[in-house]
Amino acid sequence: MRAAKIERKTTETDIVLRLDIDGAGGADENKIATGVGFFDHMLTLFARHGRFALSVTCSGDTDVDFHHTVEDVGLCLGDAFNDALSTRAGITRYGDATLPMDEALVLAAVDISGRGYLGYDMGDLPDKTGEFDTDLAREFWAAFTRRAGITLHLRKLAGGNAHHVLEAGFKAAARALRIAAGLDAGGDGSVPSTKGVL
Repeated sequence: MRAAKIERKTTETDIVLRLDIDGAGGADENKIATGVGFFDHMLTLFARHGRFALSVTCSGDTDVDFHHTVEDVGLCLGDAFNDALSTRAGITRYGDATLPMDEALVLAAVDISGRGYLGYDMGDLPDKTGEFDTDLAREFWAAFTRRAGITLHLRKLAGGNAHHVLEAGFKAAARALRIAAGLDAGGDGSVPSTKGVL
């Protein structure tokens, strides 16, 4: 099983996160409760489109703002991916997806490289969608990629509605990750790198 459980407790957040990369992504597998409604929605569809089994509970200082909750969940999800992927033996390694959502169009490209890097260009968006600060999406992905050791490029190709653009980004990233983390049916089961390690 490629699965992990991460617990993180600080003065700002208290998080328990479980991830199974080889889940089905069904509603019965995914229980998300961070105290941030829009973020819960993004994580739920991330799990669904990635076909990951994901459970997240977070008690955070949302009376201050949503920053600590969003960033710390990103750190935990990155740690979970890193742990669940283990040596990376047999994975496809690379994946990409271009996803439309109404007027929005977003490209995601992934390399499970062992090197955390985020290339993020979602263009100019309104500052908020509902109560959610749109720049927190970047903070989430930066935390996730750093801890997961994954290179992720997210780029808006079209769109102006913040909800649509961010949602397309989460869905595209999930689908690209599903491909990259998937086992390479035509491979020999080794680590997909001439270095022998990722």
